[in-house]
Amino acid sequence: MCQALAHALLSCQIGRMALDVVDLRSFYASPLGQVARRRVSQIVRERWSNCVGLSVVGVGYAIPFLDMLHDEAMRTLAFMPAEQGVVNWPVQGRSASALVDTSMLPLPDSCMDRVLVVHALETLDHPRDVLSEIWRILTPGGRMIVIAPNRRGLWARVDTTPFGQGQPFSKTQLRELMRDTLFSPVHWAEALYMPPFARQYLLAAEPAFEAIGSRLGLPGAGLHLVEATKQLYRPVAVRRPRRRLPKLEPVLAPAPIRPMSRDL
Repeated sequence: MCQALAHALLSCQIGRMALDVVDLRSFYASPLGQVARRRVSQIVRERWSNCVGLSVVGVGYAIPFLDMLHDEAMRTLAFMPAEQGVVNWPVQGRSASALVDTSMLPLPDSCMDRVLVVHALETLDHPRDVLSEIWRILTPGGRMIVIAPNRRGLWARVDTTPFGQGQPFSKTQLRELMRDTLFSPVHWAEALYMPPFARQYLLAAEPAFEAIGSRLGLPGAGLHLVEATKQLYRPVAVRRPRRRLPKLEPVLAPAPIRPMSRDL
């Protein structure tokens, strides 16, 4: 029993470790990773159908989904957390990837139009700091898409994929995280209804899993995808005016003393 408990604790500790960039690259090169990449890319492309003339940055390990935006965007960057490691991207041409401190992104204020966050929030110690930095670098009217593991899904419970590492999120938790960092969600989506196993028959049935799951709104998808815009002004709570109490006067007021007459 003690050995089983120790093994469970060790598994939890391993699950909270930061993802390694080599493991991430190997996953997306596998058949299961290619299926996940194709499905997530489809949703991202539906939301960002045209990035011509825009500046785009990926935070985390976003290069599997940045490839489709690289040729049309005016500028495309890939920022990878220091805990994760970095790989050269793109393969050809000048490198646009960098190893960064996600709480201090090396960009000026209001300079990026689109930010894609994937393999980041679930493994970092302070996700609010990351989103605050993203808010800072986003232009007014800019958009952010966050891709995070669904805590109710099977993908978050199996540690053979990168989505089974770190801290998964519920929709409520993501909504609160957005509100605390001054983001307004404008679109919610879910993906990866298929089990996270590289069986050939499961991979072949992936379109059917996604069609049925998304059409019926079934719970248990592997990923949350939320698109949000930044709020330009901090909301101020409306307070009710305090009722003023009437001026209080004593009920029994002493009468003023009249001076005595000299005739008496």
